[in-house]
Amino acid sequence: MAKVVVIYSGGMDSFTVLHHAVQQGHEVYALSFNYGQRHVRELDAAAAVCLQLDIPHKVVDITAINSLLAGSSLTSDIDIPEGHYAEASMQSTVVPNRNMILLSLAIGYAVSIGAEAVYYGAHSGDHAIYPDCRPEFVEKMNAVSLIANYEPIRIEVPYLRNDKAEILADGLRMNLDYSQTWTCYNGRDKACGKCGACVERLEAFAANQVTDPLPYES
Repeated sequence: MAKVVVIYSGGMDSFTVLHHAVQQGHEVYALSFNYGQRHVRELDAAAAVCLQLDIPHKVVDITAINSLLAGSSLTSDIDIPEGHYAEASMQSTVVPNRNMILLSLAIGYAVSIGAEAVYYGAHSGDHAIYPDCRPEFVEKMNAVSLIANYEPIRIEVPYLRNDKAEILADGLRMNLDYSQTWTCYNGRDKACGKCGACVERLEAFAANQVTDPLPYES
């Protein structure tokens, strides 16, 4: 049984990755980050799932970095754009260098606990807007991770070339309950149904002819 770290936001993609790693038989350690995101309630969803699965779970407060990473609508006082990820307006949701920072911390954690890999949930739907979710980034980050410490740590991205509908289809095959996830970029009681995260999530459920169990404002 391999020990692995899963970067677990509490969203549907990382939720599926977490269960994918569990079903592969790995000893999973979940790692979540509070970077000042508006949708901080996703961390509550992550904690509840890890408690249910009896998975060790760390939530790391890295909000101090926001003084360096201004300009994202996810962390600053900027309106969350509505529409699809493919639209240029969604670039305001980019948090500069986020995944390199999170992966670096996760790699350090993996070394400290004797894990051999770090999993995260980048997928093809992210490629248009998020450079740190693209295959070339993952390839180069993995190459660096293998030589950055005395202990080589692999970066595993099981859904890198799949879209959200395909990720959901795999989760449904695993009989996962997506009411245990949170996706909306707005941190309100119900999902807005209009931000890029909600739009893509709803499209994935529609493509699989399944009703999303989360409550929506519209």
